[in-house]
Amino acid sequence: MDFAAIFNFLDFRIIDVLDILIVAILLFELYKLTKGTAAVKLFWMLALIFVTWEIVSYFHFTMLSSLMGELINVGVLAIIILFQPEIRKFLLYIGDGRLVRFFSDRFAKQSTNTAYAEEIEAVKKACRHMSANMTGALIIFARKTPLDEFLNTGEEIDAKPSADLLENIFFKNSPLHDGAVIIKDHRITAARCILPVSKNRNLPQEVGLRHRSALGATEFTDAVAVVVSEQTGNISICHNGIMTRDLTSSSLRQMLEEILTKE
Repeated sequence: MDFAAIFNFLDFRIIDVLDILIVAILLFELYKLTKGTAAVKLFWMLALIFVTWEIVSYFHFTMLSSLMGELINVGVLAIIILFQPEIRKFLLYIGDGRLVRFFSDRFAKQSTNTAYAEEIEAVKKACRHMSANMTGALIIFARKTPLDEFLNTGEEIDAKPSADLLENIFFKNSPLHDGAVIIKDHRITAARCILPVSKNRNLPQEVGLRHRSALGATEFTDAVAVVVSEQTGNISICHNGIMTRDLTSSSLRQMLEEILTKE
């Protein structure tokens, strides 16, 4: 079969296929960033308006095409305002190299290191004990995205990660137990940090403020959040705006190793 002849017959070039593929990937990534938020409805509405505009333009509906064109032009400012969190997330997604890793991870073998072994073990041990004692906890692993805006809201510590220290911080009568502990550069950098709360409407109703804060911190950064529920003792992990619940301490360590040691 002569594929070149088919493309020529359809007036379709290879560059057109590449163009469509790139746009499809960008739209898919944008959809994943807005999935589970109120913005996803606006995403589908704007996509429908754009497709309709292209159709009426193709069939030369002059007045309708002009009207929809003006609507889209005026809507650019509205999009910037309404999609401000998603735009920020997308820019951070590009800025910290995740877009590059999105492609490189598909063509290159993953390499790992043991740099996080000590703090992973400390968090695993502390979470196992706090889960058994029904002690609430929120631990953030900072990675490449700067978390200065979160660190500035807490109390500076700068200590070597250990299970005993984490358990003392989150002890119910401790003045530092309310808020998040942030581990940065293999050190417990701060405690009692305030995090942004996720607006994801698809979360179960029983999910509380601590879990929503953990998810919110990972929606706009590449940080990893570990949560222990004060009500149930269940352990959860949040990464890239996705929450995995009801983990054992062993599965927690396995997930942390997979995420944190990935280049």
